[in-house]
Amino acid sequence: MKKSLVLAMAMALGVTASAYAANPFSDVPAGHWAYDAVNKLAAEGVVDGYPDGTYGGDKLMTRYEMAQIVAKAMAKGANVDKLAAEFADELDSLGVRVANLEKKADNVKITGQIRASYRDVDGDAKSHEGRLRTRLFVNGAINEDWTYTGRFENSQYYDGKDSNGDSYGNKGEDEVKLNWAYVTGKVGGVKVMAGRQDFKLHTGNVIDATVDGGILSYGKDVKLTGYVGKAVDSGTWDNLDDVKGDLEDGDRLYAVDLSSKIGVVDAYVTYYKADTVNNNEIWNVGFALPVVKDLKLSAEYMNGDSDVKGDDNGYVVGLAYRGAKAAKPGSWGVYANYYDQAQATFLEHTIDGYAPFDFVSDEDDGFKGYEVGANVALAKNIVAAVKYYDLEGRDGNYDEQTLWSVVVFTF
Repeated sequence: MKKSLVLAMAMALGVTASAYAANPFSDVPAGHWAYDAVNKLAAEGVVDGYPDGTYGGDKLMTRYEMAQIVAKAMAKGANVDKLAAEFADELDSLGVRVANLEKKADNVKITGQIRASYRDVDGDAKSHEGRLRTRLFVNGAINEDWTYTGRFENSQYYDGKDSNGDSYGNKGEDEVKLNWAYVTGKVGGVKVMAGRQDFKLHTGNVIDATVDGGILSYGKDVKLTGYVGKAVDSGTWDNLDDVKGDLEDGDRLYAVDLSSKIGVVDAYVTYYKADTVNNNEIWNVGFALPVVKDLKLSAEYMNGDSDVKGDDNGYVVGLAYRGAKAAKPGSWGVYANYYDQAQATFLEHTIDGYAPFDFVSDEDDGFKGYEVGANVALAKNIVAAVKYYDLEGRDGNYDEQTLWSVVVFTF
């Protein structure tokens, strides 16, 4: 073994100049430069020497012999990561601590998603937009109980024309946002998520936004969750209008959710309060259950209380058959939803349909209409989808049809 390796291994095990048991090797006498180091390694069971009682420090070692020494040192808790990396193949062949090496290598993971979409709107306001959105996700293990998650996002717009007839393109290509940055862990039996994260409960038909805040949840089959936060990047949407609500950047949000699984039925009841311009409060109850194999029925009811004049009730009903799974090429699904929601029943809606009403106007009272869609996994980690919306104002003040298509690549 080389002099540098002997010293490095011994230092990793915390060798000192203290005396150990009688020297087990006849060819490493007291006063030898490696005496303390070799004695320490022998005492810890890292090196054994040869049957004739010699250490054989001048002999050449095979890589497998060295890998065995590295493995023994690792088992003693020595920090020999560089040596472990050097002899990783040999350690793998020996079946020694490979899982631990992989665990250390996986402390930080980077994954990603690329989504190319196109939306065409016909009706009272004709418009279209192409968008290429790239997301990179960073996941890091802080310790056994806590993790960190970050998300970087960039959007490029092309072939765009808004409802005023103005064209745009190549917008936002130099802007990269860090729009997730939160930690996840447990305090006792309570799960904690704190930082910048998405705020989307269940279907997202009440809210799908980004917030700076915290989430506390407790339970499994019956789960109680509390939310508090401040909206960020809200009140701004794509270049085309989406179904908007009252939520604006900086508005405070609060929510309490109770969800459970009763047999085959998933059910929930949620209370929202938002310090918006219209002081929204919303109650939301819903359920989902399988009707037959692969066919699921969902329904939810909302009741809102706000300063907006008009109705304060809403509901959404949906049917879904199967669904594309990115990891399973050839998998597919179809679905349909019907919406009838007063303006007071949502804060920032999740759907991609076009609905150009003014949320501060007394003349508009939400929207109604249907959505149908289909999706398929073209290959592993490549999913294509298409959606069609036919939405109109509940007061009949607009009628819009939206065709939205997308291909999503994950890696």
